[in-house]
Amino acid sequence: MNYYERALELKEETISCRRHLHEHAETGLDLPDTVSYVMEKLTEAGYQPKKCGHGVTTTVGHGSPVLLLRADMDGLPITEDSGEPFASKNGRMHACGHDFHTAMLLTAAKMLKENEAELNGTVKFMFQPAEETFEGSKDMIANGILEDPKPDAALAYHVAIAKMPYTMYMYNAGSTMMNSVDGFKITITGQGTHGACPQQGVDPINIGVHIHLALQELIARESDPKNACVLTIGKFEAGTVANIIPDTAVLQGTLRTDDPKAREHLMKRLHEVCEKTADVYGGRVSIEALSDVPPLICNGELTEEMAGYMKELDIPGLTPYPDCSATASEDFAVVAEQIPSTYMYLCAGTMDERSDYPVHHPKARFNEEICPIGASCYAHCATEWLAHHA
Repeated sequence: MNYYERALELKEETISCRRHLHEHAETGLDLPDTVSYVMEKLTEAGYQPKKCGHGVTTTVGHGSPVLLLRADMDGLPITEDSGEPFASKNGRMHACGHDFHTAMLLTAAKMLKENEAELNGTVKFMFQPAEETFEGSKDMIANGILEDPKPDAALAYHVAIAKMPYTMYMYNAGSTMMNSVDGFKITITGQGTHGACPQQGVDPINIGVHIHLALQELIARESDPKNACVLTIGKFEAGTVANIIPDTAVLQGTLRTDDPKAREHLMKRLHEVCEKTADVYGGRVSIEALSDVPPLICNGELTEEMAGYMKELDIPGLTPYPDCSATASEDFAVVAEQIPSTYMYLCAGTMDERSDYPVHHPKARFNEEICPIGASCYAHCATEWLAHHA
């Protein structure tokens, strides 16, 4: 089967699916309408899908080897302002393009089912929730997505907005593709008092300010300049009135790195800096982990192999952009830690003002011309990889 030609025939169906998902965006682990829709579409295509944790899985083909194809399904808690006629109106938005991933993989699943007799092994599908909260991969792994049958390798795509041709695809076969993310919540406990008598209390806001400044020094003076290390405090909450020093203050943030050793060192030092700084000023801290995702490091051989299969599709203008990386994070990294995996970006941008706004923005808009490209790449890469590893 020529998957690109078939994907072009199914283009409007894929776009319709994407728009339905977009208009009915859901967030987090609990995606009841999305899961129901995905299972309905898979059933229509001849599958018997089942839930795996909070996600959905099914297979096509028989025996070994086994390739896992993954698409995330969740949106973001963003009120959409894109102006699209199918914009979400429920206060949640597919501002990162996961609606594309799901729609493209559903079309790929339909094409693979049509071509099942020619498959030299098994394709396993992973429709995942909660990528944005870094919970979805772990949830599905805990519920057996990497067992029965056990995948030998995995492939995932992610759309990107950029002022580049929509036929560009980006990958990294030699180093970190995306950074780790360690989300943290620092709760500082002091002793509240009246603002006129600060000596009678312990000011957690003052401690929080010193912790914030000290944590920035970890990046400035303790991280190797050759590594990408970013520490962000995005939330600082304390107090309710202007003249009272509160009992507690809370800081929340993320640490992202491209190197496992740098990550380990900086997280250790983060705990030490917080604890010792609080002690100096008479307070105490507790630190809660909010996320724990390693760097996404793709298997080099598999990545080059998949990029080669994509070239075989003879898609007009399809152009590789190797050695690409991003400081953002992706919980597909948890899968990539356990089995050989690759992850690529497909450009879903335009060369005009429609690409003025990035992902995670209320005005973000995507180019639907990527739909047949993504669907055919999923299906063709799976078929070819099985054939070459049977």
